[in-house]
Amino acid sequence: MRRKKVILACTVGQSVAFFSVFIPDIIEAGYEVVSVSSDAPLLHLVRDAGGRAEIVEMQRRISLKKDLKSLLKLIKLFRREKPVMVHSMTPKAGLLCMMAAKITRVPVRVHTFTGLIFPTSLGLTRKILMATDSLTCLCATHVIPEGEGVKNDLSNNKITRKPLKVLGNGNVKGVDLEAFDPNSEYIREEASKIRKQGHFTFVFVGRVVGDKGINELVEAFDRLNREYPETHLFLVGHEEQELDPLRLETFSKIMNHPNIQAVGNQDDVRPWLAASDAFVLPSYREGFPNVVIEAGAMGLPSIVSDVNGSREIIIQDRNGVIVPPRDSNVLYEAMKEFVTQPEKVKKMSAEARPLIASRFDQRFVRKCLKDFYASILPK
Repeated sequence: MRRKKVILACTVGQSVAFFSVFIPDIIEAGYEVVSVSSDAPLLHLVRDAGGRAEIVEMQRRISLKKDLKSLLKLIKLFRREKPVMVHSMTPKAGLLCMMAAKITRVPVRVHTFTGLIFPTSLGLTRKILMATDSLTCLCATHVIPEGEGVKNDLSNNKITRKPLKVLGNGNVKGVDLEAFDPNSEYIREEASKIRKQGHFTFVFVGRVVGDKGINELVEAFDRLNREYPETHLFLVGHEEQELDPLRLETFSKIMNHPNIQAVGNQDDVRPWLAASDAFVLPSYREGFPNVVIEAGAMGLPSIVSDVNGSREIIIQDRNGVIVPPRDSNVLYEAMKEFVTQPEKVKKMSAEARPLIASRFDQRFVRKCLKDFYASILPK
């Protein structure tokens, strides 16, 4: 008997790591899994998990000609595969895949909003983004906000009237507590090679772009380091000079500052977390940042901006602190407090992993999605 198919879709191939975690559960439930995304080296994760990867190039930015081409390819793919469900994640994949699934009459069409761009946009751009999000919801049969903040933004801005339910405590992936274990001998050994002995080290993991608050972070750290020379900053991630470039002065400081180390993308971020004393994510917007969860699992207290997702992970002064976005002065004060109050940092570090384990253990997140699928997929 031929297995029914489930299609999991995201815009860029790097994002398939979110979906690959759940593929074995879907296969166990009796379905064939097909992943759809742009090409990327990480597609091997889909195949390793037992799924099949189909490549449809999709642009992250609006490009009417290229978007139409992608939509036609998706329609053709869905007609050929005849899935019982398409589940999309990330904005462009959501828009194109929900439209294609609606046109080809896929019975179950799910989109997860992992973050919203329109709340921090202005003018015509904001109106266009709200319209595309509304169209995504219109074409979907089920809409999942990744966290309560995303849910509230969707509801308050009347993006959709469909029922909105956050699965579990939010977050699409959770954290593998065995993999992110600060007591792992391998991780400790690798961390010892990069640790800056005698320095209080902050670490950022993510895209090194303006939207992530890197301009404010570098400015705050530069000021801090002048007062406290035995401080260090790791920047782990790639730049996107075409999409969201840093200010020239920020870029110059990163390149020339002796205590700022930009290490680019890393296949394994765990040693960089383990070699640090605190995590910083001063971004302007988030959906539900997995990296804050991973840092917490590694026992790191965090400084995060007061945006969706981040404020749902961090409990003020228990496993970190929450500061306003776009404010380098407040960020500087928070970082200074971490450097000058070791007992407070030690206390937050002790609470970080238990708090994450109680809410975002990957096994719990997997069960939430598994139960949701069981309630909506045809028997």
